[in-house]
Formats: sequence, C-alpha cells, structure tokens
Amino acid sequence: MRVGALAATLPSMPVAPVFQTALGQAVKARRLSLGLTQEEVALHSDLHQRWISNVETGKRNPSYASMRRLAAALRLSTSELIALAEDAEAKLTQPRPNSKVGAGR
Repeated sequence: MRVGALAATLPSMPVAPVFQTALGQAVKARRLSLGLTQEEVALHSDLHQRWISNVETGKRNPSYASMRRLAAALRLSTSELIALAEDAEAKLTQPRPNSKVGAGR
C-alpha cells in the first residue's frame, strides 16, 4: 500500500498548531480570570515569563511536566487545563457560517 493511500484511510486529526493555539487561548483566559500576570504565573510555576507568553501565543508545545506546573499555577489539574484547551480547539475548528452578502435572499 502506498503512503498516500494509507493516509487517505486514516481518520482526519487536527494538526498540532491548532491545539497549541487552543491551549494558549485556554491558558490566557484562565490566567486573566484569576487576575494574574504572566510574571505571577511564571513565579508560581517556576517557568519563565517568556515561555508563558510563547505558550499563550501558540508558539510553544509544552511537555507534560511543564503543563503540570502551568496547570498548578493556574489552580487547575492537568486534565482540567487540557479540557479547557479541547473546548477552545472545538471552537477553533467549527465550520463558520456562510457569510456571503445577500445569502438567504
């Protein structure tokens, strides 16, 4: 079987950057809901502020160990943080309504 044919039979999975973006959105939303700065999260997680910024902007794909420290600083379990990211990912990947001008006329 050719590689292309095998790929066509596998279920479609979202690409990593979408989840990274969603994780960043979840981290930022949670941080802001707690009234914390990136510096405060960095202090409580023993992670660098720039690293926190890169996670929030989807530029970093954190290891599980780092995600655990980040979740704890956000007063969440790791599974709760992942669930928030999955919710954000679902919103990012939802089909957008047709916004053509004059649609439905």
